[in-house]
Amino acid sequence: MREALRGLTTRGRCFLAAALAAAIAALILGEKDLLRVAVLLAVLPVLAASYVGRSRYKLSCTRTLDPLRVPVGSGARIVLRLQNLSRLPTGTLLLEDRLPYALGSRPRLVLERLGARRVSSVAYSVRADVRGRYEVGPLMVRLTDPFGLCELSRSFSAIDHLTVIPQVVALPTVRLAGEYAGAGDSRTRSVAVHGEDDAATREYHDGDDLRRVHWRSTARVGELMVRREEQPWESRATVVLDTRATGHRGEGPTASFEWAVSAAASIALHLRHNGYKVRLVTGSGVDVKASEGDGEGALLDHLAEVKPAPHGAITTLVDQVRRRNEGGLVIGLFGLLSMAEAQLLAGLRGNGTTCVALFVDSTTWLNLPATGRDEAARRHEAAARALLRGGWRVVPVGHGARLPALWPQAARGTQGFTYRAAMAETVSARPASAEERTGP
Repeated sequence: MREALRGLTTRGRCFLAAALAAAIAALILGEKDLLRVAVLLAVLPVLAASYVGRSRYKLSCTRTLDPLRVPVGSGARIVLRLQNLSRLPTGTLLLEDRLPYALGSRPRLVLERLGARRVSSVAYSVRADVRGRYEVGPLMVRLTDPFGLCELSRSFSAIDHLTVIPQVVALPTVRLAGEYAGAGDSRTRSVAVHGEDDAATREYHDGDDLRRVHWRSTARVGELMVRREEQPWESRATVVLDTRATGHRGEGPTASFEWAVSAAASIALHLRHNGYKVRLVTGSGVDVKASEGDGEGALLDHLAEVKPAPHGAITTLVDQVRRRNEGGLVIGLFGLLSMAEAQLLAGLRGNGTTCVALFVDSTTWLNLPATGRDEAARRHEAAARALLRGGWRVVPVGHGARLPALWPQAARGTQGFTYRAAMAETVSARPASAEERTGP
């Protein structure tokens, strides 16, 4: 009862205040009728509190999120299904679902009288412009009397999660020459473990099927030899996301880092849908293989929560890539780089591996003065030339760039920069040899 009295609304408290004022006036004036009015005003809130406090509704609630993963800028529909498990009908129920600030204001819904064993559903929509994994719930149910004099809150414990993933855009199909030659579209290949027989042989091991014995090799070597299994080609790609906060500029959904995250998601899903076994590596320690059944969902979930690392370093990113290097195509999305950092990344290209860098000039996300812009452009091109000398293909990315238009350059690499001219200047500046000076 005490809890119910504490739940009196402003209207209920006004009734009690009016009752007290009427009682004092009745005693001063000696009006018994006014005293009866005071008693009536005082009894009504008490009866309402007793009614609400003794209500023991048995309610169940299920929440449905459609969809569970929603791209940035899109909406999701949330349906609340309430069932009255008791034999008593409920009064008016006020529903409030707790939401984080990024999903908007908390929805407040009214559910009219719910009969015994009856089910009713209410729905509302949310929209998020920021990536992340957000908690939805718990649901708060407020019980009130018909006069609105008393209100008590009850809470369910169930919490669901809505994942806001980066925006994924469709990319055109291009030929990306890879580390090994193979059939199909010249895609990057690496060697798997099992397949059909070829003519290669190896020594016999206990347990090998005798039908695999290669008798010609056995006769020539003098030891029992069996046919080895062919090692078929597989398309593999590693998507590398630079998460250093120092490499990106801008704030909020329009920051250069958000562009890079969206591009990483788009490229990874594009390659996966084209038959690649995709691996995602970030400087924040994320290392996901997207080749399993729900690999796409796991990849998007990690990209939904990745954040810029204030103390990130390129050395950490390089070590992360090398830790489980399985060969294949490497596609990196990098922010601003120094010459030393670019040279570290150049070391990732080994044994003819095809490496493509989408090099984000994050200074274009800022309004720099002309002198600052020229200096930033020189540093950016110097780092890009270091990547080129290391064998990377470099695709420049500026503010406002659209990934579908840039993607075909991944097969060519240097379009958009003045590297060839710079290289030509370097060659022309080299001192001529004696033979060149005297001529034939």
